Amino acid sequence: MAMKSTFLVQTFVIKRKRLVPGDREVSPTESGALKKAEAMAGRMPGTAALKVVADDETGELEAATILGQFGEVPEDFAESLQGG
Repeated sequence: MAMKSTFLVQTFVIKRKRLVPGDREVSPTESGALKKAEAMAGRMPGTAALKVVADDETGELEAATILGQFGEVPEDFAESLQGG
């Protein structure tokens, strides 16, 4: 069972007066994800840089960690990552 870490930038947009997840972009490094999220926050209501650890063979999610949040992010975003 090989675990693989992936770094993502999750954007948030406003639809029908609600903050909802927008596009996701993959970044090659943790620092790259943080820099990209911070830069994109100037053009979006909000962004979050994430580290996702999953089984490389099955794709089963092991852990998801918020590395940084910029701008407006839904209050329940951290809970939703943990499956709660």
